[in-house]
Amino acid sequence: MKSTTKFQLSLMMFLEFFIWGGWFVTLGTFLGNNLNAEGGEIAQAFSTQSWGAIIAPFIIGLIADRYFNAERILGVLHIIGAGLMYLMAQSTDFGTFYPYVLGYMIAYMPTLALVNSVAFNQMNDPSKDFPFIRVWGTIGWILAGLLISFAFKWDSLENIQNGLLSNTFLMTAIASAFLGIFSFTLPKTPPSGKGEKTSVSDILGLDALSLLKDKNFLVFFLSSVLICIPLAFYYQNLSPFLTESGVENSTAWASAGQISEVVFMLLLPFFFKKFGFKKTILVGMLAWALRYVLFAYGNAGDAFFMIVTGIVLHGICYDFFFVSGQIYTDSKAGEKVKSAAQGLITLATYGVGMLVGFYVAGKITDANIVGEGHDWNAVWVFPAIFAAVVFVIFAIAFKNEKIEYKE
Repeated sequence: MKSTTKFQLSLMMFLEFFIWGGWFVTLGTFLGNNLNAEGGEIAQAFSTQSWGAIIAPFIIGLIADRYFNAERILGVLHIIGAGLMYLMAQSTDFGTFYPYVLGYMIAYMPTLALVNSVAFNQMNDPSKDFPFIRVWGTIGWILAGLLISFAFKWDSLENIQNGLLSNTFLMTAIASAFLGIFSFTLPKTPPSGKGEKTSVSDILGLDALSLLKDKNFLVFFLSSVLICIPLAFYYQNLSPFLTESGVENSTAWASAGQISEVVFMLLLPFFFKKFGFKKTILVGMLAWALRYVLFAYGNAGDAFFMIVTGIVLHGICYDFFFVSGQIYTDSKAGEKVKSAAQGLITLATYGVGMLVGFYVAGKITDANIVGEGHDWNAVWVFPAIFAAVVFVIFAIAFKNEKIEYKE
């Protein structure tokens, strides 16, 4: 791969996730403080990610894979996203804000697959080249958080009260417009399925439903959906929790989760070889319960290390379960349904699982309002117990599964 192409793809990934990290982390705080949204309304806003994930396969399967170059659709979607981001920044109430964020997520979620398509199309050895391109996406997410906290200080307690957190949407709109224009200069990625007939079953990965006949895979599949309920609590409540707890530079502290994600991603092969797939997945599930216990009993004073530890556990929570799970799914699926199986897992988790998770998180958060804040101990105990129960059920039901690691 040419060095200019590597630069283009790395910048594409950097901007793609800079955009997501530039507004999604602080969304809960913005809605609660700027728009006076309740927990249920905040849950609706975060749920747009799930609706976007559900609709995304149709955009990719019916349009991108059949009619237009991936880089062109990527450009159009990000330019549309820039306009919607600008309108989100101007919103003064939740009723006005919601249609814009819904439209934005329907436009943005397909771009996650499109950037991968553009990148893979230029690689002779994706297993070797892709990690070094994709890591720039995580760096972009981290840098967005650092800019918000340290360069602009939009998430300081004073500036949040003054309404400056809405500037995150303007920053994201500028980045989205730039990526939209830049996308038209990316290497050409023609439609892969031009002239082929595509069914709804193909798009949604329903051909992989036959895998559910395998008891162990069924247990894994259901556990993946259920563990998304605790995951939704993290995405929806981390920023409001840190802000209400009096933590300064909260967005920068939240980005420690992405730094951890990079570290543990690199350590995954070691854990696979040393402990095997099954133990690695189990540790990932157990980490979810531990993280929320730390949040429940941590504070911004003497126990602040508990909050930081809970954030840093994100690398284990996400990589050890979800990334390991993607590899497990690949090992269980035959060559014919590998892509369908990954599509089915994505639809079930980020689509259905997260949709239910955000709804539950909104209900629990609203039920624990105390004065102008929340009883965060009670809010975090629920996902801790839920994750622990899922872990126990999974550990018992999955005990006879054997998964070999191949270097």
